[in-house]
Amino acid sequence: MTPFKLTDEFLQHIEALISNQKDTDIQLLLEEIHYADIAEIVNELNTDDATYIIKLLESDKTSDILTELDEDVRESILGNLSTKEIADELNELDTDDAADIVAELPQNIVKEVISELEDREHAKDIVDLLRYDEYSAGGLMAKELVKVNVNWNVLTCVKEMRAQAENVTRVHSIYVVDDEEKLKGRLSLKDLLTTSTKTHIKDVYIPKVDSVSVNEKPEEIAKIMSRYDLEAIPVVDEIGRLVGRITIDDIVDVIKDEADKDYQMAAGISQDVEADDSILDLTKARLPWLILGLFGGVGSATIMGTFEGVIKGHISLLLFTPLIAAMAGNVGVQSSAIVVQGIANDDLKGSMVNRLIKEILLSALNGTILAIILFCFAWLMEGDVKMAFAISISLIAVIIVAGIIGTFVPIFLHKRGIDPAIATGPFITTSNDIFGIIIYFSIAKLFL
Repeated sequence: MTPFKLTDEFLQHIEALISNQKDTDIQLLLEEIHYADIAEIVNELNTDDATYIIKLLESDKTSDILTELDEDVRESILGNLSTKEIADELNELDTDDAADIVAELPQNIVKEVISELEDREHAKDIVDLLRYDEYSAGGLMAKELVKVNVNWNVLTCVKEMRAQAENVTRVHSIYVVDDEEKLKGRLSLKDLLTTSTKTHIKDVYIPKVDSVSVNEKPEEIAKIMSRYDLEAIPVVDEIGRLVGRITIDDIVDVIKDEADKDYQMAAGISQDVEADDSILDLTKARLPWLILGLFGGVGSATIMGTFEGVIKGHISLLLFTPLIAAMAGNVGVQSSAIVVQGIANDDLKGSMVNRLIKEILLSALNGTILAIILFCFAWLMEGDVKMAFAISISLIAVIIVAGIIGTFVPIFLHKRGIDPAIATGPFITTSNDIFGIIIYFSIAKLFL
């Protein structure tokens, strides 16, 4: 299958067909295109044209398209649909996706939409999911799954599985429960096919099964599924009853969202924004860290003012100030990035003391190599061995301190329940700039 690529010409063609109400041509054009690619097209259309596409195509396709749309586009389209039309879309979706869309609807129409759903069991499941926190396993899970009772025999099990599988898009696992719906284990399809129809499930099921609580955080679920290569994981309530399952596609979305958030935070953006957001929203997201950077710069200038005597006597020190500040910031960001990545992947082992000792040794080695290079350059440039030595020693000290700060801060924030990604951006850069200036001029004053 050739990947779809949206071009301006294609978009203009679609808009022309919509304008002339060429319904059959539009349906034929979009028939072989994947719903995710159609969502990309719809995202680029104005609200009226986007709504036209959604109303024109069959609900079994448009329901999936809705789940792939940008939130603001989806909100605009849903605002143009009747409660009956929204319900028709929800009827085609798994309960987790349907609940996500219902959660975005205005409160005054939620009850109307739910009442329009044809499948009352589907409606009940959606309402049940809405009571869970969005950022929990309960908020991520779907109700659709295949489960069998531990007391059934294989023949009964197969009959029940056939009936249940009609409502499940993809069967990843067969879960085994007792009479109280408590999760007991899982069933191997191979064992089911090779076992006598009179055999009881309790004699062939596998009691070992990974599961998560409804209150588990998405990040922890992602770690579990990644570690054990799971395509799906069952969700149990507070007393161990099987209430749903989370599939890998939901976790991929969680990982992507978390990566986007961390990337923006590392870049000094405090809110979740996109390039097409308004100037006001973008300003709100960027300004706080820019203000921090401004205060950091003012602080650095003030600190330099206290070393005015040293600077007047050795004006060449100013030439190397940007270099020292830049090296401090770079080393700090490198150190914090490695630590944050280790925290995110749950790979950070050992005590903080051992981690700091390792970082000091690493920084000392890197600092020494860089200092030798800088010494040669400063000596040739200034012809002053004493000044070149002072600058080189300063660089080693600055790199060591920056490494310590870059390692300590994210670990400290993580232990306090604060997202450590904040430590890879302007916070670390600004703090290391300030410490770098203090160390640089303090050592220069001592030697010169």
